[in-house]
Amino acid sequence: MTEILQTPKLVVVFGGSGFVGRHVVRALAKRGYRIRVPCRRPDLAGHLQPLGNVGQIQPVQANVRVRWSVDRAVPGADHVVNLVAILHESGRQKFSAVHEFGARAVAEAARSVGAGFTHISALGADANSESDYARTKELGEQAVLETINNAVIFRPSIIFGPEDSFFNRFASMARYSPVLPLIGGGQTKFQPVYVGDVAEAVARSVDGKIDGGQVYELGGPAVLTFKECMQELLTVIERKRLLVPVPWWLANIQASILGLLPNPLLTKDQVMQLREHNVVSDEAVKANRTLVGLGIQPQSIATILPSYLWRFRAAGQFQQRKPAV
Repeated sequence: MTEILQTPKLVVVFGGSGFVGRHVVRALAKRGYRIRVPCRRPDLAGHLQPLGNVGQIQPVQANVRVRWSVDRAVPGADHVVNLVAILHESGRQKFSAVHEFGARAVAEAARSVGAGFTHISALGADANSESDYARTKELGEQAVLETINNAVIFRPSIIFGPEDSFFNRFASMARYSPVLPLIGGGQTKFQPVYVGDVAEAVARSVDGKIDGGQVYELGGPAVLTFKECMQELLTVIERKRLLVPVPWWLANIQASILGLLPNPLLTKDQVMQLREHNVVSDEAVKANRTLVGLGIQPQSIATILPSYLWRFRAAGQFQQRKPAV
């Protein structure tokens, strides 16, 4: 009897061409899924093609702010993943348009084709926050759950990995600047989570191994202050720099000026976010709604940072490591 081969499931990954997206696409490709990646500039998404087999990954044009383009991107989908987010506003890219309207648009499009849904939010999402970023993140979560009540929602802490905009940015700054700023004294707590672990969690939700209708908080194995993150970074790139505390009032003034740049180093909204700790809650730990609860052993920054920050050492990967004392 002839065996009938089933066509692999189709997963539509909005924002799949970005930092987190490329790792999600890789994790899904390894599982054999067909992947469609809606993005604003599919002509710039060529870096995704080597992550899978020929024809397995298909970038298409779509913009979460343009509803008809979202609807056009989902026909035939078995599961939809929304990774689209912005760190600062610019032009028509507003927090409310991307995080709230965009999340609802993608969720409604997924519901229209009967697809499963996974949404990436952020730790610190709070509808009552003074930060526009944090407030619209939770409003986006609410929009998703109102539309698809069994959606899976992930809230990661600061995500690190080869293309991150946190450790790479400060490591780049350390190459030229004799000091690194510690906003608010550097006492804000983070729980940095490896992008590969976040991607694995998303892939497991697509596999159907994660209960829907809940919010999962994703953090790494260690809670570190901003200052401790900078100290770890300097240890990895083997540079000595002064860590200078910057009081909140001065940080706001700096952010007012830097925020005017096309790609600002710091904005007033980001300063506001830094006033709150960014760690997994006790409630999530008790309910097993964490990486460990999902059966994923989180990677530490001590393990991963050296694999991509070596390029910021004075002699790059060929720099002789200092012997341990």
